This record gives sequence, C-alpha cells and structure tokens, in this order.
Amino acid sequence: MATVIHTDQRYITALLQNDVVMVREIYAKYAGKIRYYILANNGTEDDAADIFQEALIDIYNQAQHKQLQLTCPFEPFLLLICKRKWLNLLKKRGREPVTKDAADVSIGEDVFALAEQMKQSDQRMQVFLQCFEKLGDACKEIIKKCLGGEDQELIATQLKVTYGYLRKKKSECMAALTKMIHSQLSE
Repeated sequence: MATVIHTDQRYITALLQNDVVMVREIYAKYAGKIRYYILANNGTEDDAADIFQEALIDIYNQAQHKQLQLTCPFEPFLLLICKRKWLNLLKKRGREPVTKDAADVSIGEDVFALAEQMKQSDQRMQVFLQCFEKLGDACKEIIKKCLGGEDQELIATQLKVTYGYLRKKKSECMAALTKMIHSQLSE
C-alpha cells in the first residue's frame, strides 16, 4: 500500500525553503496552541517559545536529512513533538531519568500513528466540549465537580442537595451527555 502524503507537507517544504510567508503562517496557526499547552503544564512564556522553536528545528532537520514526509496533519504532529520535548525537559529539571534524548527523537511511523490518534482524540474532545456546553447549568456543575474527583457526599453538601439526588442527577446528566455525543459522532 502506497503512503499518502498529507497536504500539510507544504509546511515541511516551507521550513526547508525558508518560505517566510508560510513560516509566519505556522507561527500564527500553531504557536498559541503550543504556548497554551506549555503554560498549562508548569511552563513559562520563554519555555513555550523555546520548545516551539526547537520542535521546528527538529522537523527541519528530519526533513533535510531523512526526507520527512507527513502522512497526517501538521498540527497534531507538531503538538506531539512539542509535548515530548516538554516532558523530557520537565524530567531533566526534576533530575529524573529522561526517556529519550532530544536529539534522539526519531520521526517514524509510530509518531505519525500517535499524531493521528491525537488528532482523533482532539476531535472527540471538541465534540465532548460542544455537547457539554449544551447541558443545563446544574448538569454542567454536577459533572464538573464529580469529574474533579471530590467526595460525592461533600459535593452534595456544597450543592445543598441530598447524596441520593446528586447520584440520580449525575446519572441523568451523564446519560444526556453521552446521548448527545453519540448522536454527534454518528452524523
């Protein structure tokens, strides 16, 4: 079976050819998402900028020396590389053993498969969030608190309802959410 090159290969080509317009597009489209991820995971603005830059350099090097060809969208691929780099950096800072050296991150089919899984996972998360927003305020609050891992008896007290009511309402809310998600995914 022939490998299908994704249309986002244009970003790889842009990096190789130092296409300023396309490289700016990469920054405009993806730097904010990487920044958000790093900041949400104990990083700073500088960390985010460094990780993003290093990831682009890694992709450039893989493209130049190993003829990298994208078989998945660029975004989940870039995000996966940034996440790996960030986790390795966190491990180094914590003086824990690092799973792979940054220069040792080879971009193979496993990375493409992981990137595709991440894309599908992101799509499912978007569907979940869209459906979650359609729920009533009471359902949203109950689900948020219950998914937060707090003791349900404590949650019931906070919401000024009985424990039995909370469990019943949570079950109804989750059923409604699940039904919405399934109908959205089957469209």
